[in-house]
Amino acid sequence: MVSRNIVQIDDELCDGCGLCIPDCAEGALKIVDGKARLLGDSYCDGLGACLGHCPRGAINIIEREADPFDEAAVREHLAEREEQAHGCTNGIDQDLENPVPGPTRTASALEHWPVQLNLVPRKAPFFEGADLLVVANCVPFAYPDLHGSLLPGRSVVVGCPKFDDTRGYAEKLCEILRLNGVRSLTVAYMEVPCCSGLRWVVDRAVEASGRQIPVRHHVVTVGGEMR
Repeated sequence: MVSRNIVQIDDELCDGCGLCIPDCAEGALKIVDGKARLLGDSYCDGLGACLGHCPRGAINIIEREADPFDEAAVREHLAEREEQAHGCTNGIDQDLENPVPGPTRTASALEHWPVQLNLVPRKAPFFEGADLLVVANCVPFAYPDLHGSLLPGRSVVVGCPKFDDTRGYAEKLCEILRLNGVRSLTVAYMEVPCCSGLRWVVDRAVEASGRQIPVRHHVVTVGGEMR
């Protein structure tokens, strides 16, 4: 072992949002029992690429005795993870050989366009006094009854907290809530850790708007079930 810089995670501050995970190129972090964990000292290079992506400040770099960083072990670890992955599961392993039967064809419940959060205007007639659905990009592909159960009667915005700017999302959504008198929020995101960042976006936007808006959360499994 050597004395070197390495990641430290504060369990009291970590809420398991998973925003740090995509920014660790070595795959050293994983959500375990609802908290971010360092999978092994040898996977962490100690450079701290994940630091600025934790909204609660639960990650920092300390100097302590640790196994040396092992590039060969990282390559093997990433290769194994790629083989085991089912899409964007980040370690969630689920059998998709027996998928949920597809629904019968239903009419689209979409009432406006565009829907991408980065593209919609901050103020629009379809947001005024609306019940707003905030949905992760992958949900419509996994959840077959989106148009039958979640979308009817709601305006909708869509976003991906893994690839887009979550802070920008929160600021944009806050303005939509503040300028349009949105009545309620329904949030639908996948069960994978990277997707739970959408929950943080909504919570931050509601808090910053200064309004008391009821929020309902729905988690969609990679097998197409909603809980």
